[in-house]
Amino acid sequence: MDKFNITQQEDFRIFQIIDANLDRAREGLRVLEDWARFGLGKEDLVIKIKNFRQILGKNHLEIYKTSRNHVEDQCKGLSHADQINRKTSSKIISSNAARVQEALRVIEEFSRVQNNKLSKIASDIRYEIYTLEIELLNFSCRKRAELIISENNLYSITDNRENLLEVMEKILLGGVKIIQHRFKEGDDKEHLKQAIEIKSLCIKYNSLFLVNDRIDIAMASNADGVHLGQKDIDIITARKLLGNSKIIGVSANNSTDVSNAINNGCDYIGVGPVFETSTKKNKKPLGVEKIKALTKDIKIPWFAIGGINKVNISFLKNHGISKVALVTGLLNSDDPKEEAIMILKELSHEN
Repeated sequence: MDKFNITQQEDFRIFQIIDANLDRAREGLRVLEDWARFGLGKEDLVIKIKNFRQILGKNHLEIYKTSRNHVEDQCKGLSHADQINRKTSSKIISSNAARVQEALRVIEEFSRVQNNKLSKIASDIRYEIYTLEIELLNFSCRKRAELIISENNLYSITDNRENLLEVMEKILLGGVKIIQHRFKEGDDKEHLKQAIEIKSLCIKYNSLFLVNDRIDIAMASNADGVHLGQKDIDIITARKLLGNSKIIGVSANNSTDVSNAINNGCDYIGVGPVFETSTKKNKKPLGVEKIKALTKDIKIPWFAIGGINKVNISFLKNHGISKVALVTGLLNSDDPKEEAIMILKELSHEN
């Protein structure tokens, strides 16, 4: 205690502040660490966060702990109404990152005079947390998207039509969790406006929103990712532009395209066309047997696409194909919601 030259009641109050904020910072770090460990499986981030906790623990001096009840805390047990709104992993990450940053700032300020070493440690870790929060949020977005791609069998693709938003909401109400916005004509201002509107719908129904071809529209609308054709920008460049938090899907219809897509780090593949389709009139249908041969060794999710509708879904299921992408098969239905429900039921049905 002599080390700190304690002569005033104020010293104990400062130590109590440092003690409370060391606890607060370590608690927040533990929340982030457990999410990195169990939610994301990111060992490198777990090690980094655990190291921060250990450093703060070693510098949580006995004098700080013994000051804990020296001055009675009149505000014990206070909470805030916003705490009950932390219902998603992203909100929990952000709130706890902020908790850590704020606690470290308090430690930095109040320890500067009597424990400059701790003040510098708090400052250094605080700046690291800003980057760490972004990393955790990005990996969380990516994990969510990967999970949706993996767990859902029906993938809906848009086309140009006047009542598109109305139709898309019905499809989402029917339980579809993956939407790709595809547009080939029109002006980019309208494309972006429509992309933002569909993205909002996807948020409302907790669904994935992807943009076909156009990385600029995907980024501007904060889409969950893009779907690229063989003549579009390459996967590696797309990843550099989009970052690691976004999903990248690729169209493929031969073994070379499939192999290249996987080796370059795509997240899923659209394989087809299976049957004749009006959206790909210049492409020869591959047929079920060719699709099966192309996909037999694929370890990432893949979707059959091209001419698929409620009539031939059972045929595909009988041949072991249960993840499909539809365009007109859903969009042109008299009742897109019921159509989606029936197709999802058929796809989930065990043969």
